[in-house]
Amino acid sequence: MLHGNGGCNWIDSTIFDTEASDMSKQQRGFTLIELIVVIVILGILAATALPRFVNLQSDARAASMKGMAGSMRASVELIRGKWLVAGSSTDTTVDLADGTTVDVAVLPATASGVPLATTNGILRAAGISTTDYTCTGTAPMSCTPVGGPPACIVTYEPTTGVVVDTAAIAANC
Repeated sequence: MLHGNGGCNWIDSTIFDTEASDMSKQQRGFTLIELIVVIVILGILAATALPRFVNLQSDARAASMKGMAGSMRASVELIRGKWLVAGSSTDTTVDLADGTTVDVAVLPATASGVPLATTNGILRAAGISTTDYTCTGTAPMSCTPVGGPPACIVTYEPTTGVVVDTAAIAANC
């Protein structure tokens, strides 16, 4: 049903304002000033957010190194436990459930059953990829992230199974 009332038409309780529709035909976009203001605001936001994103890289790298250190610690305990359960003090390898074989030390007594600081030792036990981390040395073994700063480091001591990650902090990574 259509009712007339000034500049408005009423159809089934819905209002269609003819004056408002005429106004929308005149204004079709943003002015140049409005666009410049939006671009300036976006630039300011980007300039304040950029340093935070840059810092996230070092935080992520440090977290990755802490994760690797945790994996090494867990692997040392798992491998040593499996070596002890096997009951042979002369075994130089430990076989994992997935068929992976890990090389372990037999002497000295403090290192018995601890993974060696080699690719077939701690790196294999912890699942550490040499494409992600560079590990050098054998006593101790030092690992850094590929492409990361040399101060971002995790150290593995194969004679005791101790993993040190105190240098793997955001300030170093």
